[in-house]
Amino acid sequence: MSKTLVLVDGSYYLFRAYHVQQLQRFRTANDEPTGAIFGVMNMLHKLLKDYDPEHFAVVFDARGKSFRNDLYEEYKANRAPIPEDLECQFEPLHEIIRAEGFPMLMIDGVEADDVIATLAARAVEKGFDVVISTGDKDLAQIVNDHIILINTMTDTVLDPAGVEEKFGVPPERIVDYLALVGDSVDNIPGVPKVGPKTAARWLKQYGSLDGVIEHADEIKGKVGDYLRDSLDRLPLSRELVTLKSDLELALKPENLIRDEPDVETLLDHFRRWEFNSWIKQLPINAEDDNDNAGDDNSGKPGDYEIIFTAEGLDRWIKVLEKASLFAFDTETTSLNYMIAEIVGVSFSTISGSAAYVPLAHDYDGAPKQLDRNDVLKRLSSVLSSDKRKKLGHNLKYDQSVLANYGIELNGIEHDSMLESYVLNSTASRHDMDSLAQKYLNIRTTHYEEVAGKGAKQVPFNKVPVEIAGPYAAEDADITLRLHETLWPRLSEEKNLKEIYQHMEVPLLSILSRMERNGVMIDVEMLHEQSRELTGRMAEIEEHAHNITGETFNIGSPKQIQAILYEKMELPVISKTPKGQPSTAEAVLQDLADQGYELPRLILDHRAMSKLKSTYTDRLPGMINASTGRVHTSYHQAVAATGRLSSSDPNLQNIPIRSPEGRKIRRAFIAPPGYALLAADYSQIELRIMAHLSGDKSLLKAFEQGEDIHRATASEVFDTELDEVTSEQRRSAKAINFGLIYGMSAWGLARQLGIDRGAAKEYVDRYFERYPGVKQYMDDTRERARELGYVETVFGRRLYLPEINARNVQRRQYAERTAINAPMQGTAADIIKKAMLGIDREILGSGKDIKMIMQVHDELIFEAPEDTVEEMTERIAGLMAGAAELSVPLEVETGIGANWDEAH
Repeated sequence: MSKTLVLVDGSYYLFRAYHVQQLQRFRTANDEPTGAIFGVMNMLHKLLKDYDPEHFAVVFDARGKSFRNDLYEEYKANRAPIPEDLECQFEPLHEIIRAEGFPMLMIDGVEADDVIATLAARAVEKGFDVVISTGDKDLAQIVNDHIILINTMTDTVLDPAGVEEKFGVPPERIVDYLALVGDSVDNIPGVPKVGPKTAARWLKQYGSLDGVIEHADEIKGKVGDYLRDSLDRLPLSRELVTLKSDLELALKPENLIRDEPDVETLLDHFRRWEFNSWIKQLPINAEDDNDNAGDDNSGKPGDYEIIFTAEGLDRWIKVLEKASLFAFDTETTSLNYMIAEIVGVSFSTISGSAAYVPLAHDYDGAPKQLDRNDVLKRLSSVLSSDKRKKLGHNLKYDQSVLANYGIELNGIEHDSMLESYVLNSTASRHDMDSLAQKYLNIRTTHYEEVAGKGAKQVPFNKVPVEIAGPYAAEDADITLRLHETLWPRLSEEKNLKEIYQHMEVPLLSILSRMERNGVMIDVEMLHEQSRELTGRMAEIEEHAHNITGETFNIGSPKQIQAILYEKMELPVISKTPKGQPSTAEAVLQDLADQGYELPRLILDHRAMSKLKSTYTDRLPGMINASTGRVHTSYHQAVAATGRLSSSDPNLQNIPIRSPEGRKIRRAFIAPPGYALLAADYSQIELRIMAHLSGDKSLLKAFEQGEDIHRATASEVFDTELDEVTSEQRRSAKAINFGLIYGMSAWGLARQLGIDRGAAKEYVDRYFERYPGVKQYMDDTRERARELGYVETVFGRRLYLPEINARNVQRRQYAERTAINAPMQGTAADIIKKAMLGIDREILGSGKDIKMIMQVHDELIFEAPEDTVEEMTERIAGLMAGAAELSVPLEVETGIGANWDEAH
């Protein structure tokens, strides 16, 4: 019996995984992308499970050019640069593959396909059968009786007959076929207008590419003219697509043997990249103490019911009315709460049991369902009752959707997403599927499994009821099971329980109302800003062309790389994983700080392009047709520190340092008769630092109402307060904010444009004048190492899994986070407390005022012009009184017709 060698086209796996839409959302708590790593490793594990080969290797393209570039300079010239959020995953993926014990190859000067072709040929000579896992058509040319291709994405196998069936030609004619068809991605010329069917027909008729060339004069029509015009290029095309199967490789096929995994290294990587479900699969007991799920929830299928009758609904309503707590979930047509229509609802009162009521499945052949309006009317008394306690997973969404139907969801007691988030914001993602796997050891049915993926995905109302029912009922059941697992853990921690019950859960409803309030947008102003940005970008591009003396695409990283480093010979500060000079923003900023004009122009162009595409072009299209307003989504369970984030649109990222960014805020307007009121905490994180550190000089400066940056400048530069220059104040401001974010002397030097020695002297002098701050930082780092977490003033925790990591960079990042997180987190807690107080004292009192936005430390309201000044005073007082610190909280307010005026 012959042995089998399995070869994996790692580069194909990598790019395929990156472009799977749901994997693009995989990110760590620090917003680092991990989807490609996750996808590739899952594919590798599935492959090994299916084939379990002893001989195995993963082959990647090496960095840099191959011999084909020597043959044809334009080879692959059309390829877009590798996205940065993919490129940064290369190295960790390679390290994980090696730690798994998988042989991995990258050979300079040739491509992965050539390495695979060579290994396959040699393996067959040694008596192996070869299985190549890829989706690359080029490898079809080496298929024979002992070499097959498999595509794990489509579960298809290509043997010689399969190749001929798919391409219309046998494997030995694939090279000729590819030469005729060409490849726009790799920039292989081919014959214009000749597609797969024409190429296959010609090769079948004339036997080979040489035969086609020989009979070129016989081929009629326009396509014949194209062929004859291409005759001189076809030999080159054939050479470019022909794989080299005779490379000199040090490794022999028989030596490609899987090794034992390096469990310790894998554990480090899985923790680092937050692959928590994989940790449980490692042969260790290190994680057993915290996260293992109880045996009672070990994945038993639920007892799920689909309700089609009024009698069944009545029975369940009685159950809900008697329940001390029930899980509730809606299934809808959209993730956009403003336009989502309810397709069905589900409930669960007992773990393992749940029901789904389909209401609006409308595909051909759909069964008769209860009337949606009647059902919602019958449920409204239960849903709107404060006495009937509800549980959900991201109930804010369900609350907003129900509001569209005139139902106010009250009695919100628990939210399993928020339970997980407050318990440990960094332990995992807080979506239901991830939490079920982590805490219950249950793999839930994923949405894509019932609704399809990508272009084939259908809205939920088109999903057959018999498939939708168990999926929807499971959502309610799993929500209840998660609560029964998480709530006891949360209840053991007094501070966390307090934050959850009295901050996060009540905030949920406030955010739902704020989202639905929305904000008015001046569309014509945005259109005008788009035109201005277009003109300004054109001016920048023209200036850049004048500087360089040639025309180039300022938005193309490949072209600006050539201009900056080859033509202008600017210093190479950093390289990409492929060894190319980097054009990342931080690198361009470094070059701009060194006085180079072109990098600054490129940065300005990028910033304006982002403003245009993200805001001025996009916001008008986001206006809701019914309300005439833009409605963002606020997320409570994303930022590790407790801060809110927002999306569609992301209001947190509108830049305010540039005039163009500030101008966008002018388009956020008040309706006639109303004004916008903005209230912003002043230097809140520095005040929190003063409170936490207890530094006497810092406390004194705030207590006396001094300009804190001027006060710091006076201390650091040993200058009388009234003699501090604006430049000294600017430097002091950079020091004040830089240090609480963990900035090093090197970072400060770069920001201030001074040498590192001078920056270090500033930092040293700062700590001499503010010794309490230095002591706080040292104590915080030490405490974080001991406990593995830090806390806010109110007891919110931020776990730091890498605070004791062996990797210096990761450990230092965790240390910087340890210092900053208590300040960011406390600021987040304070503004949440302020929102709760304002809602209770003002918004809930029937006053004609709306809270419409929260951005960082700022709240924005919409109030009648005749009462807005009165409201301003009350809101500022409530915000200032939201917490008692060692220094007073100060609130800056403003009123205007638009957000920029009010800010």
